Amino acid sequence: MEISTGERHSASEPISQKASDGRKLGEYENPSPNVLQRVVFKHVEHNVYLVADAYRGSRIRQTIDDFFLAASGSRFENVEVGGVNLQVLGGADVITFIGHNGLMDFKIGSVPAKKDDYEREAVILACASRNYFKNGLRQTGATPLLWTTNLMAPEAYILHDALEAWIAGETNEEVRFRAAAAYSKYQRISQKATEGLLVTGW
Repeated sequence: MEISTGERHSASEPISQKASDGRKLGEYENPSPNVLQRVVFKHVEHNVYLVADAYRGSRIRQTIDDFFLAASGSRFENVEVGGVNLQVLGGADVITFIGHNGLMDFKIGSVPAKKDDYEREAVILACASRNYFKNGLRQTGATPLLWTTNLMAPEAYILHDALEAWIAGETNEEVRFRAAAAYSKYQRISQKATEGLLVTGW
């Protein structure tokens, strides 16, 4: 999943059709061999686009490879929707991975190093993602906006509230607080516990 600002036009479960803060611009089935569905949204108030790809569960290794390629600026893809050309993957401001932490099951090969001077941020909602993705993410040069310290349920409402804070220009700590509040509400656990689970930065 990628999100980008209008200045730089620019995941792992079926994509929800409900997006209260976004207007759906397009929906595409099987846009690539690894991806079952792609949905493109534009925020209703801000010039921000979100491109969400639902990867096939059997392609988890390729999903993680694509995440690191995008985070490093090693791979770009153009998506044309509604007369707008969006440069996604490495062209996005925030690169997101949501789903099963495949790095608990296997090791990947070499992770690409940062390819350009563009500053990208990453959100990784998967079990203990900071422990497993840290070395690879550091290699890509991307900054961790939000990731996790322990087992968790990687659900879309966490990303929704985190990105709303990011779009509003809030600090990384405020992004983390908003995400933790959403997780606390839906999982019915304390805010203190979720703030220990969802963290920002290195």
